Amino acid sequence: MNTIIANEKIDDTKLARARDIISGLYSEQPEYIARGCGPFMAAIYDENGNLIAKAANSVMHDKCSHNHAEMNAIRMAEVALNTHDLSAYNLSLYSTAEPCMMCLGGIMWSGIKSVYFGVPSAVVESITGFDEGFKPNWMDEFKKRGITVYGNIEADAGAKILKDYKKLNRIVYNPKRK
Repeated sequence: MNTIIANEKIDDTKLARARDIISGLYSEQPEYIARGCGPFMAAIYDENGNLIAKAANSVMHDKCSHNHAEMNAIRMAEVALNTHDLSAYNLSLYSTAEPCMMCLGGIMWSGIKSVYFGVPSAVVESITGFDEGFKPNWMDEFKKRGITVYGNIEADAGAKILKDYKKLNRIVYNPKRK
């Protein structure tokens, strides 16, 4: 069992819901990977448990570096709700992995109220080699902005998916630095 991390006192009801949603995303990932998507998924739900948007990472498929699962889901939610500001809808984002630096910015500026994630960045980096970016104290910074975070949810199952993805010899993109 993974130790849950959070920026608030852990609420068992929120955690149970997050476990169910993230486990569901994990079960769908192989289908998306088979269609050429990357090994990450995200979904956005409203406070009543209604699915607003769900997306996979489509960077390689779409040849667009910012098409991470979280960014795709946010874009879909904004289209579905016809707004650039999701703050009025009390939405929660569920991701199979800890959001990278880019996605954290997108989440913060979108108006999402809560974030729940599976595999922590250190594990993502160790398995895939993807550079998650510089994210000092991001959970505390989100708390200051009223954004709740729970993480390390069903992370072992998510890590297995990442390992299976690597065994397929699929590309995990990283821009060349030198």
